Amino acid sequence: MDIIDTDFEGAKLIKGKKFEDNRGFFLESFNEKELHEKGLCYRFIQDNHSYSIKKGTVRGLHYQINPMAQTKLLRVIAGRIMDVIVDLRKSSNTFGKWQSFTLSTEENIQLLIPRGFAHGFCTLEEDTQVEYKVDNYYSKEHERGIIWNDESLKIVWPFEKIMLSEKDRNLSTLLHCENNFL
Repeated sequence: MDIIDTDFEGAKLIKGKKFEDNRGFFLESFNEKELHEKGLCYRFIQDNHSYSIKKGTVRGLHYQINPMAQTKLLRVIAGRIMDVIVDLRKSSNTFGKWQSFTLSTEENIQLLIPRGFAHGFCTLEEDTQVEYKVDNYYSKEHERGIIWNDESLKIVWPFEKIMLSEKDRNLSTLLHCENNFL
C-alpha cells in the first residue's frame, strides 16, 4: 500500500495494489498489519455502506463529538465522488480549512479521515456506492454536522442543484457547530 499525505496532519490517501487480468481484478482493500507498519494504527470496529441513486447527492458534512468521535477509512466501490473533509481540531493550524478529493472505483484510492474532521461527499455519477470503516460505534447522541453550503467554508461543490436529506438541510454552520476537538 502506498500512503499519500494530504494538506492535513493525520489525513491520508491510501492506494492499494490492484492485480488485473482478463477475468477482472483482485484488490486487497484492507490490511491492518501493513497499515500498522506504516504508522497508521487504528482498530476499525464497524463497516458502513452508502448507496446513492442520483448524481448530485450530498451526504454530510458529518462527524461525532468526543467521546464517540470516529476515524473513517473510506473507499468508493461503485461510481465516483467528490469527498470533502473539514478540520475541526481547534489547535490545528488548518482549523476550519477544507480539502476535497475525487475518489472512484477506477482510481483505487481510499481516504483515511482521523477523528476531529467533518466529512461529506457529493456523488458525481448515478448508482454510487461508498463503504467506510470506523473505529468507534455510531452514536445518535454524539452525531453532529455542518451545513454543506456554509458560507464561511466556501466549498466549491460540483453541482448547483443537489439532493439532500432533511436532516442535512438543517445542520449548523461551522461558527455555530458543537465541537469539542482540541
